Amino acid sequence: MGAKLSGPGGDGGKTIAQNSDINVTPFVDIMLVLLIIFMVAAPLATVSIKLDLPPATPPTGEEPKEPVYITIQETGSIFIADRQTTIETLSADVCTALGNPTGRGCTEERVFVRAQPEVRYNAFMEVMNTLQENGFFKVGLLNEDIE
Repeated sequence: MGAKLSGPGGDGGKTIAQNSDINVTPFVDIMLVLLIIFMVAAPLATVSIKLDLPPATPPTGEEPKEPVYITIQETGSIFIADRQTTIETLSADVCTALGNPTGRGCTEERVFVRAQPEVRYNAFMEVMNTLQENGFFKVGLLNEDIE
């Protein structure tokens, strides 16, 4: 800010007039420097990872397999789809439901397990442990009924 005095030797009884204009040049200089810094730094902040994603649709001629659902009922009954099974024959019946009754390679397929809300925890864990002991590690858990 500046002030104008009226002549030499004081104001001579006159008031001092002040310049009320704001000097925005330093503000603009700082903003332009910040803009340049952010324009240079922004491309460096982006992280890119190359992904090889599978195609969204299966290749022609190859139909996706129907998943196998294991249902545990409140009474302790175990069903694979609509067929009842026992804990002792669970692994063999799962392989049969996957279309591989010999049992070779059927442990690589995904199996879904669902239980009614009233099922006791130990009955559910017995099924899960039996599946893991027989090599089924791709197990999905469902909490809703499937139509």
